[in-house]
Amino acid sequence: MKKIKKLLPVLLMSIMSVSVFAEDAVIDGINYSLNDETLEAEVARREEYSGDIIIPETVDYDGKTYSVTSIGNEAFYWCPGLTSVTIGNSVTNIGKRAFYDCEGLTSITIPNSVTIIGDYAFYWCSGLASVTIGNSVTSIGEEAFSYCYGLESIIVGNGNTIYDSRENCNAIIETETNTLIAGCKNTVIPNSVTSIGDNAFEACLDLTSITIPSSVTSIGNGAFGACEGLTSVTIPNSVTSIGDGAFNNCTGLTSITIPSSVTTIGNGTFFKCSGLTSVTIPNSVTSIGDYAFNYCEGLTSITIPNSVTSIGNGAFGGCPGLTSITIPNSVTSIGDWAFSECTGLTSVISLIEEPFEINENTFYYWVGDHDEFTTATLYVPTGTKAKYESTPAWNMFKNIVEGIENAVKSVETDAQAEETERYNVSGQRISSPQKGLNIVKMSDGTTRKIMCK
Repeated sequence: MKKIKKLLPVLLMSIMSVSVFAEDAVIDGINYSLNDETLEAEVARREEYSGDIIIPETVDYDGKTYSVTSIGNEAFYWCPGLTSVTIGNSVTNIGKRAFYDCEGLTSITIPNSVTIIGDYAFYWCSGLASVTIGNSVTSIGEEAFSYCYGLESIIVGNGNTIYDSRENCNAIIETETNTLIAGCKNTVIPNSVTSIGDNAFEACLDLTSITIPSSVTSIGNGAFGACEGLTSVTIPNSVTSIGDGAFNNCTGLTSITIPSSVTTIGNGTFFKCSGLTSVTIPNSVTSIGDYAFNYCEGLTSITIPNSVTSIGNGAFGGCPGLTSITIPNSVTSIGDWAFSECTGLTSVISLIEEPFEINENTFYYWVGDHDEFTTATLYVPTGTKAKYESTPAWNMFKNIVEGIENAVKSVETDAQAEETERYNVSGQRISSPQKGLNIVKMSDGTTRKIMCK
């Protein structure tokens, strides 16, 4: 009993201290967390805010005046009905995901008092047209303005020493590192920028073209991810690094030339670039990452240079338009599903003289309710056919032809062949292309599997 009596005062003091520092109150329609010790207030989460919101410098509650110093984490999270916010000059901190997914937000005034803008603070504020960053901001969090695809203007105050918008570029640049961290559809990248940061242009849907100056040496992860309207981009020879997912889901991109300064194509770099029809991979590239060209449905052929030693998991998977692939002798590893769902593949030209084991799913595709191994012809160097026939899963190719020169003849024959019959996956004859997998018989006696959109 004595032990319990001794603990009671401690527990009571603990409970009292919690109530002192975190009292919530709704004042003029805004929810605040109140700190009775410092007399500071933080805008807190509510079910939903809408319309035009004005956050004052001070609020009065229960006979006390509190200074509004911060907008808390997720304070306005998913408030699509919110149209505008005016933030008082006492606010110094905008928390993580503070305005996340406020699609209706068209304007916001960030006062000079604000020093911190948290991670994902304005993420997916698709209606936001302009942003002005005050002079006092010293920290802008990860993807703070990603998916703000309505942005037309980004301005940093002239007095800010950490960030700038030099040359009226309509972007936020980290001054010390010359890294562009946030851009919009009207951004012009200055010649002094050396790096395009992670997710800098993510989901700039109306961005149609961009010129990357020769001062840039690196393009960050997801830098141009989901820029669906981007049709052309020139990557200068100064660029040595292209990050993971840098151009993922750029569905309007039709061609791209990777400069000879680049050594690695990262994971998912061109993932789901469905409009991409041609890619030039230079001899400097040594590795092609996981899912690098996955679901690039417009690709018809690709030659991998002799410098490449590894092809990642799913690197070219889901490319039904791919009819031929040439794999150089330099390749020592091919990942799982690397060429899966390449339903239009008719020839695989392998220059590998000492074949190594691959997974049987490497060349699989889905038909109806089951997997099938590709029906493409495998062309191998003279004198290596027996090696391929004894190496998993190269030995699953039903037709292995020695002599790479025969692959050239086959391609010439394919070009002259014409379609004679077409069937759907159920085996029913159809008169025209139908969405999904089509089985096409050609005039030269061959059968092709074609994925139609």
